[in-house]
Amino acid sequence: MAVDYAVIVVYLAGMLAMGWWGMRRAKSKSDFLVAGRRLGPAMYSGTMAAIVLGGASTIGGVGLGYQYGLSGAWLVFSIGFGLLALSIFFSARISRLKVYTVSQMLDLRYGGTSGLISGIVMWAYTLMLAVTSTIAYATIFDVIFGLDRVVAIILGGAIVVCYSTLGGMWSITLTDMVQFVVKTIGVLVLLLPIAVIKAGGFSEMQAQLPDSYFSPMSIGAQTVFTYVLIYSFGMLIGQDIWQRVFTARGDKVAKLGGTAAGVYCLVYAIAGAVIGTAAKVLYPKLGSADDAFATIVRDALPIGVKGLVLAAALSAVMSTSSGALIACATVANNDIWQRLRARVTPGSGDSAPHDEVKDNRVFILIMGVAVVAISIMLNNVVEALTVAYNLLVGGLLVPILGGLLWKRGTGSGALASVGVGGLTVLSLMAWKGILANEPIYYGLLASLAAYVVVSLATKPTDAAVLAAWRKRLAGEQPVPAETAQAVPADA
Repeated sequence: MAVDYAVIVVYLAGMLAMGWWGMRRAKSKSDFLVAGRRLGPAMYSGTMAAIVLGGASTIGGVGLGYQYGLSGAWLVFSIGFGLLALSIFFSARISRLKVYTVSQMLDLRYGGTSGLISGIVMWAYTLMLAVTSTIAYATIFDVIFGLDRVVAIILGGAIVVCYSTLGGMWSITLTDMVQFVVKTIGVLVLLLPIAVIKAGGFSEMQAQLPDSYFSPMSIGAQTVFTYVLIYSFGMLIGQDIWQRVFTARGDKVAKLGGTAAGVYCLVYAIAGAVIGTAAKVLYPKLGSADDAFATIVRDALPIGVKGLVLAAALSAVMSTSSGALIACATVANNDIWQRLRARVTPGSGDSAPHDEVKDNRVFILIMGVAVVAISIMLNNVVEALTVAYNLLVGGLLVPILGGLLWKRGTGSGALASVGVGGLTVLSLMAWKGILANEPIYYGLLASLAAYVVVSLATKPTDAAVLAAWRKRLAGEQPVPAETAQAVPADA
């Protein structure tokens, strides 16, 4: 195991070194929060794929393959479909807005009436997303070093908080590119073919397993529908995803690079399901489907390769964790704290002189400590992730897409939509259970009804606000000086 340990230690040290390097490049708020808006297609597509394919997609995707066979790919498929839809239909417009958060987009579209409440909802989503990723360190470090759960969470969380705090999005971008390469080699190039060969090939897998394992819909049509509703639509509106769109050098990079990342997700989905199916042949009596990934890595891979594949799993978790952490801190500082401070002490908002990089760095550190603390206290990852996505989609999908697609939507309609959708989701989760399908179904319907009814019952959005919004969408608004600097083509 010494070789495997060495691979993991070198990988973790490399993440910290990338954080230090990124700190030297983060000179402005734009650098720190959105990597200066200057990523070219290669880095953009790699980092986008890294953030959307986390521990749930890797460990969970293999677990679903172990439990359901090839149809277990639907969870990651739905993520890929959502990323493709975002990239093809919306990313160019989002990129041209030149904002930092989803709530700032809502302010531009509706005239500054819904930013705080939408910021609170988005903050809760990104916080829980960061927590679920951080909890996953316990499983991985237990397999690698046999560490206690609390120690594993503190170790993994501390590394992510450290490099994220040092360089912000630049550090995260650099580490995500390394993680993307490690993940591709570890899962697609090494683990996938080795798992299939160990299981005797596809013919032996088909002979050993029921036909349902090779049916595309054996996981259930309702489950597929729910995955698409939560994860595909979640990709369209999450702050962690939008913040990556904001890093693109231009709208073409956002569209083409995001499309490439979406296709990569579809390939990754199939790979995870096949690995899980192979694990079912090799280890038919595992106590939990989520143990399939760690078990096949531990028992089926040679020395050295095992360390690289475990580093790939660690990469998957760290990329999602760091992306969610900076998104959480960005929302907490820019959408909640600065708005509240401006209300309590007029004149103390963005116009007051202060070091914006330092402010955002402090918020990443605070949110990181909070995420680690919550992760230690919380055990159920699935429930935490379900709460996060139900709140996000049920509360914010309609006002965001409505703002992009329906000019009659108003700020009052957006507020009503967020409030009614969010309360409906929370109420039904308390009544039907957190993992029930009804909360997201009825939450979305209630959110849509409130948005349409209230928008039609109130005065249309001011013509000047809509005119400024259309100019911003078209890229006609002057670009802030900090984002207009001359930069390398694909730093």
